[in-house]
Amino acid sequence: MNHSQTCMLVALILICALANKPTSAQFLSQKDISKLPAAPADHRIQYGQDSLQFGDLRLPKGKGPHPLAIVIHGGCWLAYYADLRLTAPLADALTRAGIATWNVEFRRVDNTGGGWQGTLLDIANAVDHVRELAVKYPLDLKRVVSIGNSAGGQLALWAAARHRLPEKSALFLKNPLPALGAINLGGVADLRRTLQESSFCGPPILKLLGGSPAEAPERYREASPIEMLPLKVKQVLITGAHDAIIPPENSKDYAAAARKSGDEVELIVLENAAHFEVIAPGSSAWPTVEKAVFALLKIKDNKTRQ
Repeated sequence: MNHSQTCMLVALILICALANKPTSAQFLSQKDISKLPAAPADHRIQYGQDSLQFGDLRLPKGKGPHPLAIVIHGGCWLAYYADLRLTAPLADALTRAGIATWNVEFRRVDNTGGGWQGTLLDIANAVDHVRELAVKYPLDLKRVVSIGNSAGGQLALWAAARHRLPEKSALFLKNPLPALGAINLGGVADLRRTLQESSFCGPPILKLLGGSPAEAPERYREASPIEMLPLKVKQVLITGAHDAIIPPENSKDYAAAARKSGDEVELIVLENAAHFEVIAPGSSAWPTVEKAVFALLKIKDNKTRQ
């Protein structure tokens, strides 16, 4: 093969590689998620006195008691970016599949009362309010999981790990609602790392925890999932291989640390997904997400589907 032929071959290889390389336009955006349909919640219920301390409860058909997924939206802990409407399609899809959902709103770092400690305590109180919901609605308190995307992934892991908090912690609440596990969908699991590496979700962490790791190291130990290991609940991490907001390396490194601590962790990297496919019913990622929720809730078949 002469030099000219070699150059032509190299050029063809590059053209094919570029043609097959996914572009950001191929993946879903937050705007795409906002256009997805979602049936109205059956009940909007306050879990606290603040106007942002509420959740949307959706109940499947049938008598129950129903397994429950506590759904926590992302948006970098900022109201500016997102609210619980972002995860309404996910919650609605799970409910149609036979799982009750409690899609919670909370004060974020740009809301009055949000940040340290309000944002985290809102999640804690929203989770524990499930006990009161179960007095009126047919919920199975023995089959509860938390599920969150992006910043909501950190909150979902933290919600399931609150039993690890020391009593002296400002975030400690007695008798936290037990969970079978937590599902992190392209979510934050290491607050120090995200603070250092993410220009998008990093800065709000300073308000979430009220300081840098040097200024408030104990707050990072009590809020960052990787520093709370072992969580002592099963965890599933599902991330898109093309996620540019929370890169998959974050989930991979967290999973390795969690396994080393003795936790049971499943890591799934989806090749044809980025940041938002994992919360989009109907996407190529959705069957994997639904299967993970069913597995954690110990639903062995689809008899509960509506």
